[in-house]
Amino acid sequence: MKKLLGIIMLLGIVIIALLYSFKPQILQKIYPIKYEENVKEIAQETGIDELLIYSIIKAESGFESNVKSTSGAIGLMQVMLPTAEEIAEELGIQDLTEEKLYEAETNIKIGTHYFAMLLKEYDNELNLAIIAYNAGMGNVNTWIAEGIINEAGTDIENIPFTETKMYVKKILQNYEIYKEIY
Repeated sequence: MKKLLGIIMLLGIVIIALLYSFKPQILQKIYPIKYEENVKEIAQETGIDELLIYSIIKAESGFESNVKSTSGAIGLMQVMLPTAEEIAEELGIQDLTEEKLYEAETNIKIGTHYFAMLLKEYDNELNLAIIAYNAGMGNVNTWIAEGIINEAGTDIENIPFTETKMYVKKILQNYEIYKEIY
């Protein structure tokens, strides 16, 4: 019996050691790099870290381009059509359609430019840009004005929307993991 227990413990240690040694490969399957050409190009264009873009895509769509949420958000970065139309106009994209928003290149370009706009709006406060990406600038501005959240957005626990509170935590966690493994 002691021999069997010793063998089981040894096997457990070997399995843990193997998992630890293959940790980057396992995590890279869970936190993939997809649409690399599109992400690299738009990251350079906007100055947004590629790994942050991947973090948003992972949280928003799980890298599935043909998704539409119940609220109408479309594609990889789950962009609302009215928002996409505003950003497309600023970028000089004249032929934007809902169908085109499902295309990776278009969706990543518009979603990342929108996120860059939010960063600029909130003086590069990452948390506030993430909160606004999920809950909208109107909510963020109201919450700051009413003292619900601070001007850096660091008091995530005060965000009134549970979904947004979890979303911010997910993006920040994804971003840290992406930085760790890539």
